[in-house]
Amino acid sequence: MRADGHAPGQPDGQDAGELLRRCAQDVLDVAEGIRAVSARTGAALLDPGLTGSAPRRPRTTLAARWALLRALTGGQGLGSPAVTPPRGPARLPGRAGLPAWVAVTALRLRVAAVLAGHPGFARDPGMRRLTDALAPGRDPAAVRSLRALFQDPGAQRALSGLTPLMAELSAVRELLEGRAQGDGPGWALAPGPPDGQSSARHVPPPGARDGGEAAADAVGLTDQERQAIATEGSFLGFLRNIRALSTDGRILVQNVRGPDGVGRYVVQVPGTSPGRPRDDGPRDFADAWHDLFATDSPSTRSIRLALAEYGMPRGADLALIGHGEGGTALLNLARDPEFCRTYRVTHVITVGSPAAGRRTADPRTWVAAITDQHDMVPDPGGPDAGPDPDPHPNRYELHYPGPAGPDALRHTVRDYIEHLRSVVPQAREIVDDALTPYRGPVVRTRAYRLRDRAHPPEGHPFLTLPTASVPTATGEVDVPVRYYDSSAVHLCYLVDAGAAHALLPAGTRTVPGRTGGRTLAVLSLYEHRCSTIGPYTEVALSVPVADLWRPRPYDVAADLLRRADLRRTGRHVLSLAVSSEEARSVAREIWGQPATLGSAVADLMGRHLRFATMETGLVVAGRLGPGVRCPEADWVLYGRRDESTVRTLVRAHGAPRLHSGARVRLRLDTAAAEPMAGQLRRLGIDAARPLFVLHNPRFTAHRSAGAVLPR
Repeated sequence: MRADGHAPGQPDGQDAGELLRRCAQDVLDVAEGIRAVSARTGAALLDPGLTGSAPRRPRTTLAARWALLRALTGGQGLGSPAVTPPRGPARLPGRAGLPAWVAVTALRLRVAAVLAGHPGFARDPGMRRLTDALAPGRDPAAVRSLRALFQDPGAQRALSGLTPLMAELSAVRELLEGRAQGDGPGWALAPGPPDGQSSARHVPPPGARDGGEAAADAVGLTDQERQAIATEGSFLGFLRNIRALSTDGRILVQNVRGPDGVGRYVVQVPGTSPGRPRDDGPRDFADAWHDLFATDSPSTRSIRLALAEYGMPRGADLALIGHGEGGTALLNLARDPEFCRTYRVTHVITVGSPAAGRRTADPRTWVAAITDQHDMVPDPGGPDAGPDPDPHPNRYELHYPGPAGPDALRHTVRDYIEHLRSVVPQAREIVDDALTPYRGPVVRTRAYRLRDRAHPPEGHPFLTLPTASVPTATGEVDVPVRYYDSSAVHLCYLVDAGAAHALLPAGTRTVPGRTGGRTLAVLSLYEHRCSTIGPYTEVALSVPVADLWRPRPYDVAADLLRRADLRRTGRHVLSLAVSSEEARSVAREIWGQPATLGSAVADLMGRHLRFATMETGLVVAGRLGPGVRCPEADWVLYGRRDESTVRTLVRAHGAPRLHSGARVRLRLDTAAAEPMAGQLRRLGIDAARPLFVLHNPRFTAHRSAGAVLPR
């Protein structure tokens, strides 16, 4: 059974994207052919028959071997980095080879296809870094840029959100490193047998972890989570359970008594959330890619251990329901014959998962795959794209056009719940009808945290510290808030102390730290790619303030010599704009900072800075000159909540550098939004160059809960 959710006429971007994807596949076919020719040429070069004929015909043998060598390694030939002797590869360093160059061209086409269908994805940090690496016009330069990108320790996190390009990234990476041999996983994207099941998909990727590291620990649920867990089996109820679990590496196993009185079991697995820390769980970039091609991974092994600990009997009826990458892992379990011999997998239902063309080990299993065409994770142009050549009667697929708009690229289970209620209610009815044996009271519920013991906790040891849960308007937040991958630029201006004092809260003893009649104003730009409150951008205007009890003119300068937790001075945040509602709630309710919503495009990692806000009308651009290394930039930030001052400690770990601000310019639109635009003008910053710039291209940090001071 198949449903078609496409509109009668696709947008031009979708048509262009499909054409580019087909072109990319054709180019990859060419790369595969070149690689095969390179392998045969290398084998001929070291063929024993040719080598043995050298004493008898030295001139012709030498000419033949020289021609083969030039064809294999020459700049006008294959440019191969390796030949394949009988006992293994012998690498020729420094060369990427024609197959890799052609594969990079295919990657360029694939990136263009993704952006044609989803232009908003160009703002993703990983996509920006990838397009920057592919920007050089010459293929060898692009190969060098990609090599540097893959060797960058922070690149894996930045690229982890590029699910539609995951297979291509892995293939190109192996080609650049000279590891693709024969039918290895580096060529998993190459065309497979006619049935669409490529043999390469069962080959573990490089770095795949062995089975001894997977683990599953039973964990309790909070009171709020227990209230949200459904007590009756239904499709939307199971999805709400997934939403309640969030994306912190937990799964839910429930025992449901059906209408016929028979006990059945339901496993519910969330996906990952880009820009969120993954702790020591198995749902990382490597495992998510592994799940696309193999039935065995740390995720699937951890789920098996959870089911064994739950005490599920052999032969029990089992329904698997997952979102995003969690749905992919469950589909792989259903494709495993051994797992299907242990349990009778009756249903596999996924939302937002790349599930096209995947067959289960038990042909009786009913499979449903529901995806929004705006969702980037189950991108239909991925490695399993296209309709199943032999559709199964127990299969239901729906790729529907969800609501367009600024949030169209979101991949949350909350969006799918809302769409199943209002946009595609017929899909909910079809799935609920199929789940009739599971529509009964829940007898037992148990949550498990999946772990990969080969990995330490994220940010260890700097970010492994005790936390507490604090309620906010958008839900509970763990504090300190931890930032696992961020960039920051602080523009420091010399301004009039009287003008700065006029912007501080009235009726308080907060005064700016000054030297004579001047003080500093700091415009801070942040790009938080991964944090415990999600990815977001931030722009803040602050001024240094003196001790609230004993203000002295030079306190700020003297306090910089002390540890941050012993400082009596700090920076008072005058205005703040963040790009997510969760970050705004945390800033207002926990740190006492006057935050507003405002999206931005940020590029703060290199020397060419670019930060443009949409709502505030502020643009910062320029190139940093030479800089000097300076100590870690720990800060004390002050805010205001009700009648009290809130003090927040920010600890950072990175490599900040101090630069001259001569080449950095700030531009403010005439219609820029208040309050930040007005404060910048009153301080004279809109027409001045920064005195100096503090640049921290990549750092980790944690911000404590705000301590309330009685004045």
